Amino acid sequence: MLKETILYNTLMTKLVKYKILRYLNFLDSIGYKYHKSFDFISNDINSTSLPNDLHNLKSTVDNCYLCEFSKTRKKAVFGEGNPNAKIMFIGETPTSIEDETGKIFVGRSGELLTKMIENVLKIKRESVYISNIIKCKPSNNKSTFKSEANLCKSYLFKEIELVKPDIIVTLGQEAYTYLTDEEQNLSMVRGQTINYRNMILVPTFHPSFLLRNPSSKKEAYVDMLKIKNLLESGN
Repeated sequence: MLKETILYNTLMTKLVKYKILRYLNFLDSIGYKYHKSFDFISNDINSTSLPNDLHNLKSTVDNCYLCEFSKTRKKAVFGEGNPNAKIMFIGETPTSIEDETGKIFVGRSGELLTKMIENVLKIKRESVYISNIIKCKPSNNKSTFKSEANLCKSYLFKEIELVKPDIIVTLGQEAYTYLTDEEQNLSMVRGQTINYRNMILVPTFHPSFLLRNPSSKKEAYVDMLKIKNLLESGN
């Protein structure tokens, strides 16, 4: 009887969250803003209920059902790496294999990112921190996910606050756009050093893009050399 009660309560909780989410998404679709935007460095984020350590923050993400992607995911994909990293790589969304494993940047794109870090920056992948804008794999029929990114960014902002990197590297157009709220095309800002909230931000290509467009690897290599110089110079 106890098991049936727990299962019933769990299902009811998910149903209530789903109904609330649908209502909030409806309000958003008609232009109603149901919460204020905030700066993760400001006092506003310190007043949120997000945990102040990565382990508990991951647990919060694992149990998050704020957007529609949470209903179709297999596993939430949280960031990983050195919690005191000087450099943080930020990608876009989990892939199918990451959704299966719960591990970030695995598969071919993960292998390429590891080579970019270890062969060019000359540091171990484990010494950096890697995360994504969105923690759950997008639905198959979803081509844009601004609302999901806006909901999920609070987790990423908290990761940045806790890790305190000197350098942030955004991987791909969406990572740059959704993190900075800037609309410039990646080709216009790629490789530039941008002052971002007392940190240095360097946009570059996503490894999956490089796998589809090998000719762009030369440009990505140049970007990584700039990042290497920033690391060695201590910014």
